[in-house]
Amino acid sequence: MEQPQNLTGVDIRAEIDRLRKERNAVILAHYYQKPEIQDLADFVGDSLDLSRKAQATDADVIAFCGVRFMAETAKILSPEKTVILPDMDAGCSLEDSCPPEQFAAFRAQHPDAIALTYINCSAAVKALSDVIVTSSSAEKILSQISKDQPIIFGPDRNLGGYLARKTGRDLILWPGVCIVHEAFSETELLKLKAQHPSAPIVAHPECPPVILDHADYVGSTRGILEYAMAMSGDTLIVATEAHIIHQMEKALPNKTFIGAPGADGNCNCNICPYMALNTMEKLYLALRDLSPRIEMDEDLRIKAKKSLDAMLAMASGTVGQGDLGPAKVTGD
Repeated sequence: MEQPQNLTGVDIRAEIDRLRKERNAVILAHYYQKPEIQDLADFVGDSLDLSRKAQATDADVIAFCGVRFMAETAKILSPEKTVILPDMDAGCSLEDSCPPEQFAAFRAQHPDAIALTYINCSAAVKALSDVIVTSSSAEKILSQISKDQPIIFGPDRNLGGYLARKTGRDLILWPGVCIVHEAFSETELLKLKAQHPSAPIVAHPECPPVILDHADYVGSTRGILEYAMAMSGDTLIVATEAHIIHQMEKALPNKTFIGAPGADGNCNCNICPYMALNTMEKLYLALRDLSPRIEMDEDLRIKAKKSLDAMLAMASGTVGQGDLGPAKVTGD
């Protein structure tokens, strides 16, 4: 979306608040959004939990400060609402790694397999899937499926590999990764741990195995935040997108939270470039113009919703929770 030449003199925060009321809009912000966006949002959280909270409101407009697949999920659940995304280029490396036509061909190569698909995918891939999973619901859903049933898991090979090692299941993995979580460096993490030997390490299961093997806790963004709230120590090393630390620091200002480092020894590479595309200015313009807008063919929406409904039927209590439990999972 093109920016106007000059927004000088516009009180962006005040205009967002004005438009929020005029449009009867609810503003959602994922934990990976910039702090200033988190602070003005009506709800901050995990992607599916945010979509369900917006669904439960009487809002006419959902402004989703996140990435495209999240806004699509909101539209799948709330077709009657207008769903806007501040920047339509805010994609996801996992979604990009799994084009629907390639996923359909992959499924055709494994005709006996059902597809458990991580929510970080397009609506078209959701429509090709049997059950959508989140990092918090995947293990519970796996436990309800016969062990002799072949299962395709995509698009995140790291989350799929973690689940395979933890449950002993043989999963057919799609080879996608999150560029943010893939960037963490084991060498630099061990250096950081040596500097803070008493600090536990928490990690998102999208991290590669060499990072998860050093984690004291593995869980979704919500699970990681809850771990921070409950921990007794004063320092925590966090191996996920660094903007979640904003919520930790707000809730626990007397504790120290350190983002796990990338290969160059700092966290700059661990800021999601897609999430960073959303800005206060773009949110203001999206509310003003009701654009960019998520549009979806109704047939596609219904097909995609079936896989989301299957997840909620099998593991509804996990939404917004995110606990995958202690890590210390060994193996390849």
